[in-house]
Amino acid sequence: MLADTLIPAIAIVTPIIGLPWLIFHYITKWKTAKTITTQDEDLLDELYDLARRLDDRMGTIERIIQAENPNWRALGRDPVESALEDRTDRIHELTGSAGRTSRRNR
Repeated sequence: MLADTLIPAIAIVTPIIGLPWLIFHYITKWKTAKTITTQDEDLLDELYDLARRLDDRMGTIERIIQAENPNWRALGRDPVESALEDRTDRIHELTGSAGRTSRRNR
């Protein structure tokens, strides 16, 4: 007899209390997951400092290269138009003579 009244009471009370508790539990979990932790803030600060130092280093390297060769940026863009020395003939000569030398040694 007790089971006849207890089971329907539990069946009615569980959705009324349990379901809102479950929903509010996950809502608070989602809200805390959206916030950034102190470890995340420390990592972001460290990464920002690293990026700033790397940017400073790149600026220094660019200034040094600019002092040594003022049109280095043009050289990097299009080597054909920047009057670089064409060494393909010399490479073919070296390759051809090395090939002939190796044939003679056989």
